[in-house]
Amino acid sequence: MRERLALVIASVIALAVVGGALLLLTGRDQGDPAAEAREIMAAYLRAWENEAWDAMAGLAATPPADFVSRHREMWEDLDIVEGRFDLGTIALNRGEASAPVGATLTMEGLGEYSYTTEITAQRDEGEWRILWSPQTIHPALERERWRIVRRDVLVDRAPILARDGTPLTVAGTLHLIGIEPQRVEEPEDVVAAFDEHTDVDPAEVRQLLNRDDLVPDWFYPVLTVRPGPYAELRELLFPVPGIVFRETEARLTQQEGFAAHILGRTGPITAELLEELGPPYTERDEVGLSGLERVFETQLAGRSSAEVVVIDSFEEVRRILFEFEGADPEPIRTTLDIAVQQGVEAALSEVDGAAAIVVLDAPTGAILGAASRPTDDFNRAFSGLYPPGSTFKIVTAAAVLASGLRPTDSVNCPAEEIVGGLQVHNDDDFELGNVTLLRAFAASCNTSFARLAAELEDGALQDAAEDFGFGVQYELPLPVAGGRFPAPEDLAERAAAAFGQARVQASPLHMATVAAAVASGAWNPPFLLQDEPPERPRALDDDVVDDLSRMMREVVTAGTGQAALPGEGTVQGKTGSAQTGSAPDDPVHAWFVGYAGDLGFAVLVEGGGSGGEVAAPLAASLLDAIDEARDELTTP
Repeated sequence: MRERLALVIASVIALAVVGGALLLLTGRDQGDPAAEAREIMAAYLRAWENEAWDAMAGLAATPPADFVSRHREMWEDLDIVEGRFDLGTIALNRGEASAPVGATLTMEGLGEYSYTTEITAQRDEGEWRILWSPQTIHPALERERWRIVRRDVLVDRAPILARDGTPLTVAGTLHLIGIEPQRVEEPEDVVAAFDEHTDVDPAEVRQLLNRDDLVPDWFYPVLTVRPGPYAELRELLFPVPGIVFRETEARLTQQEGFAAHILGRTGPITAELLEELGPPYTERDEVGLSGLERVFETQLAGRSSAEVVVIDSFEEVRRILFEFEGADPEPIRTTLDIAVQQGVEAALSEVDGAAAIVVLDAPTGAILGAASRPTDDFNRAFSGLYPPGSTFKIVTAAAVLASGLRPTDSVNCPAEEIVGGLQVHNDDDFELGNVTLLRAFAASCNTSFARLAAELEDGALQDAAEDFGFGVQYELPLPVAGGRFPAPEDLAERAAAAFGQARVQASPLHMATVAAAVASGAWNPPFLLQDEPPERPRALDDDVVDDLSRMMREVVTAGTGQAALPGEGTVQGKTGSAQTGSAPDDPVHAWFVGYAGDLGFAVLVEGGGSGGEVAAPLAASLLDAIDEARDELTTP
């Protein structure tokens, strides 16, 4: 509820208005009773607008003892944030004056409720006073103990759905574990318990216990847990005096952190969001703070309906005065596949640092699963831009194959090559000599691809990049980055771009589309909502796709990506180790992009180093985890 005007200030304001009105009355010609009555009525209504109940009572002829409480009660029962009262035309009749009053009450979270009442004044010994009755407040108050209140009909927030319609977000219970100071016997026992059984920093618990402003019987939350782990934690922590437990209703996902960056989270509305969303939102509301919860806040939340009703002393409804129409909440149906998303989360649980995985449905571009670590505000999977390193050789190979070269044709793979003045090295300066294009691709030979790119016709590499969606502006409901391939300024930059360096950048999401394009034979822009019609795909040359598929298979059977082979099934892919600078200690990002069946995917580990040693095994874990999740979901 909004902060109300302090009573004393309101009273002073209203009394000032009243006092001014009375001074005018005593100093004016007594021959204009209508004008005199209007002055006192206007003062009364201005005091009402300012919630100056005592001042109003001072203007009434015989106010009842509960005059102030009745007015304040209605203001609170209706949750009024502002009242406006417009005085109509005065009518005189035998020493009394009456006039209609147009009342407009702005109710928090609902809007305006308007009605008409009547105000009457009587002249007694030269002074005008308001003749008050309950009907002065509202004409529907026909009995002494009747009240006017609001009745809200709350609606439940709609879920966000998986592609098969399964709710990914549901209402549930979270358990708060915290400290009640007056129950603590040994502070260090409390610190030790949290340290031993939870991930809470013991220094934070100790700092909390040492605060000077602790309220003895207050609950201080330390951590929040889901129902699953709660039972075990309670058994371990309950015996320690001072550790207490509470419950709270919350919006829960399938599992802790499940698709956190995509689904987002809900929580108490912020001042910024309150201003942005406007009515009917109030400072008490829970709203979407990030992800799809935030983007589709009004659709998911709907709008509560409400009634303004008259109730009797038994709180039975006597009359409905006004109805505020609500709006039903509507769910959002995503393209997420629960088994795939579970596989993504399981694979990422093996990574300690920053990482991202994206999995697409290759034939359509539908996003089946995506996640980033850490689960902070930055969605690396969608918005992170990185040099793609040797995973970009898929694009370069497509350009080379389109120029007429075949996988079995011979190319040179020296340890070092100078192209346009740029000195190009292979990883660890390996050299293969004259080998097939197939072998050079599988071994990820930088020198081969730098030279091949230099020999392409001008614009050929850029055309191939565009065929694979580089430069396309994505249209997703969440912040997203695609792929960037600035036209090389010279031969040296073209050579560096050929193995995903120079100014080439891509998000994990985009590199997943590159791998998916080889799987399906066409590049599809990704989409996240089921009702978003996929755009027309960009068809690739069939012969080029067949050759790329063969080359990507060679990577995992006899090349740098052998660690990507899952326990069952097959996979095609390409490793990448992307340099972020020229210094020896600059981070090197580990990549693996590929496809298995209809799944196109990308794996990135920031600063992971070798794509073959770090990202490829993670890809195998991903595919195994997806298969396991699918088995669990289909097993009765």
